[in-house]
Amino acid sequence: MIRHLTENAASLYRRRELISTLVSKELKARYRGSILGIVWTFLNPLLLLLVYSLVFSVYMRVQMENYALFVFTGLLPWIWFASSLGDGAASVVGSGSLITKSMFPAEVLPMVKILSNLMNYIFSLPLILIFMLAYGVPLRPSILWLPVVMAVQLVLTLGLVYFLSALNVRFRDTQHVLGNLLTLWFFLTPVLYSVNNAPADYRHLLYLNPITTLAVSYQDIFLYGKAPDLTALLALAAFGAVVSLIGFRQFEIGKDMFAEEI
Repeated sequence: MIRHLTENAASLYRRRELISTLVSKELKARYRGSILGIVWTFLNPLLLLLVYSLVFSVYMRVQMENYALFVFTGLLPWIWFASSLGDGAASVVGSGSLITKSMFPAEVLPMVKILSNLMNYIFSLPLILIFMLAYGVPLRPSILWLPVVMAVQLVLTLGLVYFLSALNVRFRDTQHVLGNLLTLWFFLTPVLYSVNNAPADYRHLLYLNPITTLAVSYQDIFLYGKAPDLTALLALAAFGAVVSLIGFRQFEIGKDMFAEEI
């Protein structure tokens, strides 16, 4: 399995120029024809933040200092994760005209979706800095851990997206079921609430959700100015590597049949 992972990684690296071109095309096409264009990269999460802040801090009266900033630190990486899974699961099926071309490398399609959503996340990071400035939260050296946490999230996301994109070719219901599962997954992730707000008897169960470690790590970096829990992050990185092995292997097994299935 390690050999297959290495081969897939090498294949993607060899096609880095094609991936870069397709990511650029994807980003340009995303808001083509809209008046505000790339500004929607900032507006979409801001509108979500407005809704969640209104519901949870006003109507449900969640008592938390800097609540909007707290939500934003977890919401932006969640959007990257959920959008990557949703777009990535449909990436192969949605590119039938390319898949049927014998020389086109199907493995670049899920990667393009992941990286285009990663770029959206990177573009929206200044919003967090603006909120930190507005709330008087200083930028601390803990920000240097951000690339590490993002790398762990990327590894986990890669495995899930490659697995789901291959599965969706054979079982088209996958992308529809995934949308509902992501909604449930979101509310099981401490983005709108702190882990400490969960009942003590069930708090440990939140960590069965791998995205909990990521959400808490981002909160530590931006909001609390401390290094993330390195033990938990290392364990998640190892888990993500296993998921990537499985995902790439599943994709490799099904790749030869994609043209026929589509």
